[in-house]
Amino acid sequence: MLNVVALVGRLTADPELKYTPNNVAVTSFSLAVTRSYAKAGEERQTDFIDLVAWRNTAEFISRYFRKGQLIAVEGSIQTRTYEDKEGKKRKVFEVVVNNAHFTESKKTAEAANASARQSDVLEESEASYKSGSAEDFQEIQSDDDLPF
Repeated sequence: MLNVVALVGRLTADPELKYTPNNVAVTSFSLAVTRSYAKAGEERQTDFIDLVAWRNTAEFISRYFRKGQLIAVEGSIQTRTYEDKEGKKRKVFEVVVNNAHFTESKKTAEAANASARQSDVLEESEASYKSGSAEDFQEIQSDDDLPF
């Protein structure tokens, strides 16, 4: 039997390193992976795949990768079941990462990180702007009221 997965995709968020009660490093993250084909006249679809990495691999990914960066991973598919808050049984499919690899230059990765940070700032400022109202603004009567 064979259970081997190889993926190249972009991180959807910064990986967050956590530790189990036994002090084992673990990180869970998601990759946006574009499908290799598209139907005629349509754009390629993107799948969002959940992954988990343990021990040194988790520490490596958390230390060197950020949201938006391209990463290549190899591992295997794992399934697990659990009960949600309402008592319903749920089944989860995730990739357990054995190895992770850089797939772009440091300069390209830094540009992707800067772009991701700028996107986050824009989303925050757009959200605050949308929550404002006309009463938040004051009409300027003449050029004498301008601060410059």
